[in-house]
Amino acid sequence: MSLDNIAVSVQGLEKKFGQFVAVNKINFEVKQGEIFGFLGPNGAGKSTTIRMLCGIIPPTSGNGQVGGYDIIKQQYKIKEHIGYMSQKFSLYNDLTVEENINFYCGIYKIPAKEKKDRFQAAIRTAGLEGMESRLTATLAGGWKQRLALGCALLHKPNIIFLDEPTSGVDPITRANFWEVIKELASRGVTVFVTTHYMDEAENCNRMVLIYRGTIIAAGTPQEMKTSMKNEVLEIIVSNSQDWLERISRVDGVKEAALFGATIHVVVYDSLKAVPAIKEFLTSSGAGEFGINKILPSLEDVFVSAIENYDHTEPKKN
Repeated sequence: MSLDNIAVSVQGLEKKFGQFVAVNKINFEVKQGEIFGFLGPNGAGKSTTIRMLCGIIPPTSGNGQVGGYDIIKQQYKIKEHIGYMSQKFSLYNDLTVEENINFYCGIYKIPAKEKKDRFQAAIRTAGLEGMESRLTATLAGGWKQRLALGCALLHKPNIIFLDEPTSGVDPITRANFWEVIKELASRGVTVFVTTHYMDEAENCNRMVLIYRGTIIAAGTPQEMKTSMKNEVLEIIVSNSQDWLERISRVDGVKEAALFGATIHVVVYDSLKAVPAIKEFLTSSGAGEFGINKILPSLEDVFVSAIENYDHTEPKKN
C-alpha cells in the first residue's frame, strides 16, 4: 500500500494515566477517502485514541501520523487540516445557529471572501435553512448533531474525526446522519468514526474493534463476519429472555445473547448443537420454536471476540 494513500497511521500507540493503560500499543492504518470505524464498548479507549490523533493529548509512547503530520511534533498542523466533532457536539447553547457558525469561522480563520459560501454550506449540511436565528439550546438533538458536523467541516478538512456522533439521538436521526457521512466519503473525505452501536459498523469500509485498550479484531464488515470460527443459530421462542440463560447451558453452546426478540447462539458444531437445543426446548415445554443457522451479525462477531479475549487474556486490574 502506498504511503500516499494513507490518511492516518499509528505504530505502537500507548496512553497511560498513572498505572492505568487506556490504550495499549495499538497499530492500524486508515486509507484516504474511506469510512473507518473505530469500534468498541464504552471505556474501551476510543475517545482517548481520537484525542491523541487530533493532537489534544500526547501519547505515552509510540507514534502516529495524521494527514502526513506527526501527532507528537506537529499537533498544530494536524488541527489545521482535520475536522473534529466530539460526542458533546461542541456547540454553545446560548448562541444562535448563526452565531455558532460565525464563531467557528473565526476559530478556523476562514477568509472573509469565503465566509458567506462556507456559512451556507454549513447551514445546508445541518438542514437548518431559515432557522439561522434559532437559539441552539432550543434545537432537537438531531439538529444539534448536524449543526456540529457543519461547523466541523467549515474549513474543508480532508480528514474528519467523529467521536460517538450518534450517541443519544434516535434511530431515524442516526440513519440520516450516516447518509451524510457516506456523502462526505464519496467526495474523498476520510471519515474516522467511533461508535459503540455495532449495527452502524455495517456502513464502514473497514474497522477495528478495541477492547480494554487493545485491538482484538480488524477488517471489512464481510471479513469480520466470515472470519468467525464458530457457527451462529437464531432461536425464535416465546419469552426469549426467560430462556436465554437456560439455553446457554446446553451442551455445545459457547455463548448466547438476546438479539431483539430472538436469541443468537454461538455453537461449536451446529450438527450436534441443533438436536441438543431442540431436545432441551421440547422437554422443557417451550411450545412452538424455530432454530435457523444464520450468518453472524457484527454484534455476534464482536461479542464472540470479546468473550474470547476475556477467556484467553489475564484480567487487567
